[in-house]
Amino acid sequence: MLLDNDTIAAVSTAHGRGAIAILRLSGPEAFEIARRVLRRTPQTGRSVVLTTLLDPDSGETIDRVLATRFDPPHSYTGEPLVELSTHGGSAVPAAAMRVLLQQGARQARPGEFTQRAFLAGKLDLVQAEGIAELVDAETEAHRRIALSQVDGGLSRLLDELQRQMLGVEALLAYEIDFPGEDDGPLSRQAVGESAAEVVRVIEKLLGTVEIGQIAKKGASVVIAGVPNAGKSSLLNALAGEERAIVTDQPGTTRDAIEVVLDDPTIPLRLIDTAGLRDTSDAVERLGIEVSHRHLFSASVILACGENRSDIEDALEHIRSTGATGIVLTVHTKSDLSWDSDPVPGAIAVSARNRTGLSELTGEIRRAVQSRFVHTEPMYPVITRTRQRMALDEALAEMHAFQDEWAKGDLPPVIAAVHVRSAVHALNELIGKIDTEAILGAVFERFCIGK
Repeated sequence: MLLDNDTIAAVSTAHGRGAIAILRLSGPEAFEIARRVLRRTPQTGRSVVLTTLLDPDSGETIDRVLATRFDPPHSYTGEPLVELSTHGGSAVPAAAMRVLLQQGARQARPGEFTQRAFLAGKLDLVQAEGIAELVDAETEAHRRIALSQVDGGLSRLLDELQRQMLGVEALLAYEIDFPGEDDGPLSRQAVGESAAEVVRVIEKLLGTVEIGQIAKKGASVVIAGVPNAGKSSLLNALAGEERAIVTDQPGTTRDAIEVVLDDPTIPLRLIDTAGLRDTSDAVERLGIEVSHRHLFSASVILACGENRSDIEDALEHIRSTGATGIVLTVHTKSDLSWDSDPVPGAIAVSARNRTGLSELTGEIRRAVQSRFVHTEPMYPVITRTRQRMALDEALAEMHAFQDEWAKGDLPPVIAAVHVRSAVHALNELIGKIDTEAILGAVFERFCIGK
């Protein structure tokens, strides 16, 4: 797969009704195929012409298109590349692809354009994964993190981390060549301090994993309480639309309903759950079991009730699940009831009058942010399991080195094996080890045409 030198083609825009569709043609024969199927072709790199796409075999006109030429190495793939902008829909792009394939192009595999860009040195593996993240982003926070990866923010930090690891190796080489020089500038203490700095950076990166997951899916905010406590009304009010059924009948909500509130920094995933109570209704009991699972994994829990008794019942149910999320107490239906015995710190809200909602949203965001108090706002974020596993391996090797170095039992040349293994793990992360299994696993998850 990595040695293919074919000319590939694909529709790079989403299928279905639309104004335009973009087809990509990349590889050594791209310009020649374009010359055969276009009445007029762009002659220089980064030039565009309006022309006619033809079927060379029948002479039939397929469409009027815009053709853009990109010369190597300044194309996305680093190869000769032509982009055709056709009319959208299904029939026109399909007919255009048929002509390109008839003239010798091959249907591109998922992620193959980006894989060729990686192999051409146009970007590293972390940046390539950032492109996939950017395409998949559904929240503003995820888009920003992915764009930072594409721009090389994470790659630059990993490069610096690798230089620090190589610096530790250099110090070890000095120790191996000149043992026993404890009073020099490159002492055993210097080796230990350099290794500790590497460990600190890796741990800081791994500390962003949860942020990456929250950016993708939203921080889990579970709305919990006894039946008819106003949970569904609160969800609808916070979402600004009717997403949950609201009635005076207790137990209406039988399954969890989720709504994502997008935000540039922390998106929130609100989850309305079944009312917490003991019940003999089999279906309602299943809904309550689902509620317990959501409570156990929640970042923030809203313990809702229209009076002190209901809120305390909700808190008791929440504690019984073993939930570890931050709990905020919420006095719902504050427009209908006045609690003469309020729960201290409870936030009074009215879904009907839309009062207290801004205060509640602010408290939720502060609760989520409190979990990441040690994370710098613009620090690169880890978003993929592959990245986390590589960093976990590097950290384990560096910890093993620190332990051996502190003991002093092993010769430096043996202890240095752990540092070399850590560097190897980082090379896999960046993509400096061209193993087909790793690259295949990364790019096969891309969409076709990217």
